[in-house]
Amino acid sequence: MLSFGETLAIARKAKNFKQKDVSTLLMKKYGMDVKAGSISHWEKGDSMPNAWQFLRLCEVYQIQNINETFGVFDQANPLSHLNSAGMKKIYDYADLLLQNDLYKRSPAEILPFRRQLPRFYLAASAGTGQYLDSDAYEMIDVGNEVSSHADFGITLAGDSMEPLYVNGQTVWVHRQETLSSGEIGIFYYDGNAYCKKYMDNEDGIQLISLNKKYDPIEIDESKGFKIFGKVVG
Repeated sequence: MLSFGETLAIARKAKNFKQKDVSTLLMKKYGMDVKAGSISHWEKGDSMPNAWQFLRLCEVYQIQNINETFGVFDQANPLSHLNSAGMKKIYDYADLLLQNDLYKRSPAEILPFRRQLPRFYLAASAGTGQYLDSDAYEMIDVGNEVSSHADFGITLAGDSMEPLYVNGQTVWVHRQETLSSGEIGIFYYDGNAYCKKYMDNEDGIQLISLNKKYDPIEIDESKGFKIFGKVVG
């Protein structure tokens, strides 16, 4: 059996390339700085190309079947003993099998990603305001239906955020201490927790209900005001 280096030399000579021609092609086509001397060492068996260099050599020499050309066979695999015509028969038969669903591989089942998030027992008010107790929560399993940015959930009480959010609905919140004007968040103010739209302008900070029958809450920061987070779902 021919050695690896001898096979490389035969493949090069079959294309009528000199070693310096191969060096020039590798640089021109792939930007690979391989000296003619290195190619000589590979062919003599003094050294070996790395995987990247080897694959590029195969492309330059237009080697279609690497295993067959370099005599790489798995003796335990009967397919490794087939020539090109035999492998074509195998592929033709495989095409026939694939026309029948009975022989097709079933697609892998993608299991939904599950994680646990805290959901608070006490409701944030979407009406008159109820206190958010940071210790009163349960851990629940959630999947892709909940934003990956969510840090906790909280159940709303009241209708002031209708029609977007309704009484009894759980909203999911990303924990953060600042909001941009117009974003919906969960807030602590004057001893209560609220779900409202945050507005900050020259008139000061207001918590706005989406239900027009409720007046804005004007924030007096001396009464204690805190942003718990942004509603993300």
